Amino acid sequence: MIEHGSGAKAGSGAKAPAATSDADDNILVVRDLYVSYATRSGSVAAVRGISFVVPRGKIVAIVGESGSGKSTTSQALIRRLASGGRIDSGSIEFEGRDLGPMSERELRSIRGGRIGFVPQDPSKSLNPLMRVGDQIAEALRLHLKLDKAAAATEAVRILDEVGLPDPDARATQFPHELSGGMRQRVLIGIAWACNPQLVIADEPTSALDVTVQRHVLDNIDELVRRHNTSVVLVTHDLAVAADRADYVAVMSNGEIVEQGTTEQVLSSPTHEYTKKLVESAPGLASRRLTPSLTALGEQQQSSAGKLFTHTRRAQPAGLAAASGVAASAASNGADSAEATNILEVSNLVKTFALRRQGGGSQVLRAVDDVSFVVPRGSTFSIVGESGSGKTTTARIAARIASADSGTVTFDGTDVTSLSGEALRQLRRRVQVVYQNPFGSLDPKMSIEKIIAEPLRAFRVGDRTHRAEVARELLEHVSLSPSLAQRRPTELSGGQRQRVAIARSLAIGPELIVLDEPVSALDVSVQEQILQLLVDLQVQFGLSYLFISHDLGVIRQISDHIAVMRFGKVLEAGTAGDVMSNPQHEYTRELLAAIPGQRAV
Repeated sequence: MIEHGSGAKAGSGAKAPAATSDADDNILVVRDLYVSYATRSGSVAAVRGISFVVPRGKIVAIVGESGSGKSTTSQALIRRLASGGRIDSGSIEFEGRDLGPMSERELRSIRGGRIGFVPQDPSKSLNPLMRVGDQIAEALRLHLKLDKAAAATEAVRILDEVGLPDPDARATQFPHELSGGMRQRVLIGIAWACNPQLVIADEPTSALDVTVQRHVLDNIDELVRRHNTSVVLVTHDLAVAADRADYVAVMSNGEIVEQGTTEQVLSSPTHEYTKKLVESAPGLASRRLTPSLTALGEQQQSSAGKLFTHTRRAQPAGLAAASGVAASAASNGADSAEATNILEVSNLVKTFALRRQGGGSQVLRAVDDVSFVVPRGSTFSIVGESGSGKTTTARIAARIASADSGTVTFDGTDVTSLSGEALRQLRRRVQVVYQNPFGSLDPKMSIEKIIAEPLRAFRVGDRTHRAEVARELLEHVSLSPSLAQRRPTELSGGQRQRVAIARSLAIGPELIVLDEPVSALDVSVQEQILQLLVDLQVQFGLSYLFISHDLGVIRQISDHIAVMRFGKVLEAGTAGDVMSNPQHEYTRELLAAIPGQRAV
């Protein structure tokens, strides 16, 4: 268990382990650890006086958001800090020995042999020029002194142990020939190859789909059980820690603010930051978010209405007139202004030709006869894992890409074949918010110019008016207008995503397509952005097409859900029906993979 005592300095709200912690009970004892980085502007404290212990055969999760110091802690434990980092004071005792005074030669004999490490990104951690079997065998030859043949045989056994199908064949493949989940399992195999006493896993599943994440974490659990290994699991997701860890230490601003058994921390959190994480974790939250308009105030609601009324009045006569299909729509009895569904897609098909090794090609049916409708003023979500076709479907619906066949109807008008000026005018009514705001915001432009860019493109207002709209939109997305002259690099990830949302609102759209808008954000920031979207939907009368791989996120914002896999919609219905009574086995698998359910 995590022991508490007094005497050593620790982060606010956390007590240090007793100085007499028994090495027979605890594989790792960290006391009063301080770590800093040298920068051009001086020394920056990254870890400030943390203390904790790791019992033998147990999993201890270090939980915190970006910048909390958790990854620096994991690197400090094996004395492998990034450039400029140094341990200023404190001790790290592994099996009763302080790692601090050890030479690099002594540490090399411990790293990989007695302490394994699972890094976050396998694409950067595996050698792209070496077969995966050889990479495992290298660790075995280095630490266990096996000969080449014995190491190769053992590498195949390890690949089998970590759950790779057909391990003999996988051992001969290069990293790029494996999926993300398979590459992560290779890293786990390398970490456990020499039967270490302690494994440090730094965000080992954060880049994986939820079902793959579950399988990888199940694999770690099984290895812990078989080998009685202790694990330090570093994660930003408290729901993952809730499922997997015996003990939890919560970090914020370089300090451990709370620690204890997982049950204690989840059921009775004492620190405000821990309470916020518990409330924000999608896997631990089961509620559909509701608008918080009472907090916004009547004046802000009125201002928002005026802003959108002004912007929409500045638009041309309408999409139907601009596209030249008004007459045909009228003849079919379609009244655009009263269309119940803002978006309808019917029988969409999209194929791609893929080159095959050795010549030739094959056809990938990325979107396969997909149909759905988005009721006006609602959120329709498409959920699926990587390669399911959800993003391609969203791009076709927003007319960023074209389908091979099928139709896209917006506000009662067929927009499938729009081009030129008619398609340009559709952009005024359909906007897109992408997954990575850093990639979608021009780093050379000020925030004010980024938000006002759609207004300039459509020649709405003069420079003064556009600046006024940009600053007002900053307030609507809960950012200070004082940020208007900053650049994207000067903002946090959550702030950049709010800017991207503000830009999408500038031209007065009716439908916003949100492609994984929170997957790159910390969980508490995720919840803030989702709440913001719910509030803006009511303020501005917006409709959303929301794309995500995570049903934990989906259930917080959705009115209707479609589940996609291999280009097909497997199941669709109201959010309540899909979440509470899933009909397809794959939907049930996605629901079972939502982390945090073991703690609920």
